[in-house]
Amino acid sequence: MARAIYPGTFDPVTNGHVDIVERASHTVDHLTVGVVEVSSKRTMFNVDERIKMFAEAVAHLPNVTVESYTGLTVNAAREIDASVIIRGLRITSDFEYESEMALMNRRMAEDVETICLFSALEYQILSSSRVKEVAALGADVSDLVPKNVWGPLVEKLEQRKASSNN
Repeated sequence: MARAIYPGTFDPVTNGHVDIVERASHTVDHLTVGVVEVSSKRTMFNVDERIKMFAEAVAHLPNVTVESYTGLTVNAAREIDASVIIRGLRITSDFEYESEMALMNRRMAEDVETICLFSALEYQILSSSRVKEVAALGADVSDLVPKNVWGPLVEKLEQRKASSNN
């Protein structure tokens, strides 16, 4: 019985993230989306908001849960009895980063395997950072994020704009 974790900041969740989860959910018995609480990245949404948005986006998948974690991903995997870490690969530069991370994780936890799934072609250039960046500049990114994410994203951007004007 294979359990897996799909870790990330997911600020915000994109259709690319959902695609990886949908595909990974067919390969394992249970998949936990691990939303990193504390990250080196400055997040737009707090951890509870990110969990809520992702959980709503994958509610149609009965073997997927969404929860937060702190610290090392391999430790989070062990805590939920996951033997697999799922990662998504987009562009070529992701390969270098993900292979380094997989090797370090393997060094710390030989019993936890990393499996990388290639992003669907339409999501190869999609990232949360890019979505936030172009949305802040006025682009319509509603087709790049789940429907439940679009409203909160626009609201946060409007809040940021209002606070920067004050």
